[in-house]
Amino acid sequence: MDNDGCVPVQKEILPTGIPVMVALRTLLISLVLCLGCLAQANPPADLAAKIERQMRAQFVLQPERKVTVGPLRPSDFPGYQALTIIFGANDNKQEFEFLLADDRKTMMRVFHVDLDKDPNLDVMKQIDVSGRPTRGARDAKVVAVVYDDLECPFCARMHAMLFPTLLKEYGDRIQFIYKDFPLEDVHPWAVHAAVDAGCLASQSADAYWDFADYVHANQKLISGPKGSVGQNATLDRLTTAQGKKHNLDAAALQACVKAQDEKAVRASQKKARRWA
Repeated sequence: MDNDGCVPVQKEILPTGIPVMVALRTLLISLVLCLGCLAQANPPADLAAKIERQMRAQFVLQPERKVTVGPLRPSDFPGYQALTIIFGANDNKQEFEFLLADDRKTMMRVFHVDLDKDPNLDVMKQIDVSGRPTRGARDAKVVAVVYDDLECPFCARMHAMLFPTLLKEYGDRIQFIYKDFPLEDVHPWAVHAAVDAGCLASQSADAYWDFADYVHANQKLISGPKGSVGQNATLDRLTTAQGKKHNLDAAALQACVKAQDEKAVRASQKKARRWA
């Protein structure tokens, strides 16, 4: 196999007795493989640099944001080749499809829309709501997934609007599910609150919602004690109180609160950034 990944045609003389058809078949397979190699090709370095420069200007990208220009490939549009451009890297990346004119002077952004797909269903498939407490009709056709920050004042206003007004009016037709999205840069106790809420949710959906209702309505009270130690202690006391109110397993609840396992919260937080 050569450097291009193509299978070369064998040039040796065929031994006596091997049918000519075998040689023709080998030649045909080799040609097909080589055509596959030619179907995709990385753009020249100067063209890739020009594309990257335009992308950074068009999308106002920061210098540290990585831009990867993918190989050119045939498209369904005459006079254009297709290519994928990736912004970012690893878990924080986005892929965009473009068309590049054959004269290499213009590009077009491509949006592929499948009219037979349910867009809402497609989004919901990407959001893991397993094990999350729900409010409203269990088999509702309308499901509202909210990425919530228990310390966020705007989230508190929305929470007050959703419950109990909308729940009372549409509770038999809609289901609400909360996911965690603590903005710890501006809300220092939000992650701790989310973990405590998760400890309650692991035993009781009602305990979770009572805790969410109280915390959203009393954010100033929780923020009152100076320093994160005092604020987290207040949250833990509220969690313990909800555990007693709903007759939860006290030992299991305290172990969960003490462990402060953030894995589930961080996973939800990471997913939420895709929609933010």
